[in-house]
Amino acid sequence: EGRGGKGFSCLNAFFSFRIYEEGRDSTPEHPYLFETDVEICLIDGTCKSPVERFWNGNSMLYILQKAPHNEESDPMEESKPDDAIDASELLPKESSGPAALPVRRAKQLISLYTMVQNPNMTHLKISELVVLPPLWIRCDGSDPEHTCWLGAEPLTAGNRITGINFYVVSCDGPTADKNCFANLEELKMAHKMKHRSSLVTTKGFAQYELIRAAAIEDTIVESESNIFVDITWNTVDKILETPPLVSAATLNITLESGDPRSPVYQLYRELQFLLALAEGLKTGVTEWPEPVESESAVELVQGFLTDLKNKLDGYYMSGSNNETEKIKCDTAAVDSSMKSIFSERGDLDFTEQLWCKMRSVSSYQELVECFTLIIKSLECGEIQPWIHQGSSSLLSKLIQQSYHGKVEVVPLSGVTPVQMLLEIGLDKMKKDYVSFFIVQSGNCLLLQDYFISTSVDLQEQVHRVQKLHHMLEIMVSCMALLQFKHENLFPLTQICMKYYKENPVNEKHVFQLPIRPALVKKFYQNDHPEIWKVDISSGHGQKEVKTTWQVSTSPPVEHMASSNTGLFSDSTVNGSTEERIYFITVAQCSQVHFT
Repeated sequence: EGRGGKGFSCLNAFFSFRIYEEGRDSTPEHPYLFETDVEICLIDGTCKSPVERFWNGNSMLYILQKAPHNEESDPMEESKPDDAIDASELLPKESSGPAALPVRRAKQLISLYTMVQNPNMTHLKISELVVLPPLWIRCDGSDPEHTCWLGAEPLTAGNRITGINFYVVSCDGPTADKNCFANLEELKMAHKMKHRSSLVTTKGFAQYELIRAAAIEDTIVESESNIFVDITWNTVDKILETPPLVSAATLNITLESGDPRSPVYQLYRELQFLLALAEGLKTGVTEWPEPVESESAVELVQGFLTDLKNKLDGYYMSGSNNETEKIKCDTAAVDSSMKSIFSERGDLDFTEQLWCKMRSVSSYQELVECFTLIIKSLECGEIQPWIHQGSSSLLSKLIQQSYHGKVEVVPLSGVTPVQMLLEIGLDKMKKDYVSFFIVQSGNCLLLQDYFISTSVDLQEQVHRVQKLHHMLEIMVSCMALLQFKHENLFPLTQICMKYYKENPVNEKHVFQLPIRPALVKKFYQNDHPEIWKVDISSGHGQKEVKTTWQVSTSPPVEHMASSNTGLFSDSTVNGSTEERIYFITVAQCSQVHFT
């Protein structure tokens, strides 16, 4: 086959694709057709590798997988002399998800890849031997071992190719039957016999989920939020052992804002109104919220102004429990200790108090009426309210002018009222976030220009407030759920700030915080891990070989989870929820040397 049309077609395609890629400025975003039944992806260091659990390489790699809509063709049976593919034919293909190739087909492609890399294959008349990136092929598990990945990686000495590392990843399950689990000593002995090594080392890894979606009144709140802890340690004594406290641990935090159980849910609702105002300012169309208060915003503002007029000297500063609005949490879902984590500030000035009244405004006309009442009171000198220093909002400027008995005329038309409300909301929410971060994490870096700057346009200011809110949600979750103190919040705040000074809002980003396992041990010590694995290694450098045994609660490979669920349905537990159900994965390595 290697000398026939099909074999040389594959060899030529490998080179054609490499030449094609080297002429591009960036890695292709979509898979490209490799042969009629196979498509190829090039994964670089900026992307998440689909084989990162089984291969610790950090270079770019090829992924081969089944091309879509080729159910009837069988490349193992047919061979056409004219089906070689040149670079111009490598066009993007749409795909609903990765699909796996038959194991037999994958083995053929691995063999061809190896031939291309073997300097002893002189009869192929390859003019220049090029070291290709590692190759991994998605497999459908159709063999008795249920192979899900085959991999090959060149071994080099300088510019010379000296051999190939071969990888085989197989998967079984799911099952809760512990009798299916391997014995560590047997795994070590099998590794020693296969690789003729007398000394092996072991390294453990465990991942625990620290928070999950919780039930509220018999309903499940769907959320992408989660906190995992990844723990690694040297010298494993038994399968599924609990990690020792001397391990290295990393907290992985993914948090979606807007959970009604959160102590800062009311602030999240404020943010949503702020975003609606910003969008209205940009498009000219504002989506007003449905009224939630028994009194209208106009009535609330009128009562507030009347109260100020009755003050002897016109000076007003909030601090009364009756006048300061408190955060309202879902008491059925949030523990009382959580509710005290974040509370309304006690130093709200006049414009911040107005925001608290006017965030219930339900129409543009109502907004105009509110500002008309306010400006009229300022013009008549009926109130001389107190405001924080440093505010650049239009309303603050009018208030400062009123101190001198003259207020400029502001036409309350167009987007002006929306912008005025947006400005006072921004001022108030920035102070809320800064107050929290200084008090709880002791982090004054927020006072740096970036997050609270007024030198950028309003839309960018709103975007940065979004970042502050996401950071706040992360801190509050760690305080409420993991009982984090100042010494833990400070480095986490630093990590979040560094990310958000360089990136847009991304609630799917995983924030990673190195911690001591003792900090969260009580949350996982009696729990089952989501992933547990042991690496058994021997040799050093390029001669290192490794056997990995792993259990996981989710399928270890996406292509088998989506297209071959039948393979995983043989082992089930009869309605039992007592034992955790696991997929069992084994990854093995072997080497072939050319010289």
